[in-house]
Amino acid sequence: QVQLVESGGGLVQAGGSLRLSCAASISVFSMLGWYRQAPGKQRELVAGFIRGRINYADSVKGRFTISRDNAKNTVYLQMNGLTPEDTAVYYCNLNDGFRDYWGQGTQVTVSS
Repeated sequence: QVQLVESGGGLVQAGGSLRLSCAASISVFSMLGWYRQAPGKQRELVAGFIRGRINYADSVKGRFTISRDNAKNTVYLQMNGLTPEDTAVYYCNLNDGFRDYWGQGTQVTVSS
């Protein structure tokens, strides 16, 4: 069973920064990254390593940076220039080529 352990998140003022971390129990995957879901909205991809390439949602390009530490099987999401529109529950996602696995979710709240 694949496990994803998230950390980070919290409350920050607009313009601030946060960093999310997600430690995976496996090192082989076709996708590893972050989704988010705001109240009343569908879950959307924020950033991810997808088949060796990095993808970002247009809304976060230039503000968010995804990175990973292969030795720790950990992926990070550095979020700068946060706005209230970034408020959501952020989920770590891993696809091992067969199915999706999800972290428990971490709340990010940006106050104006």
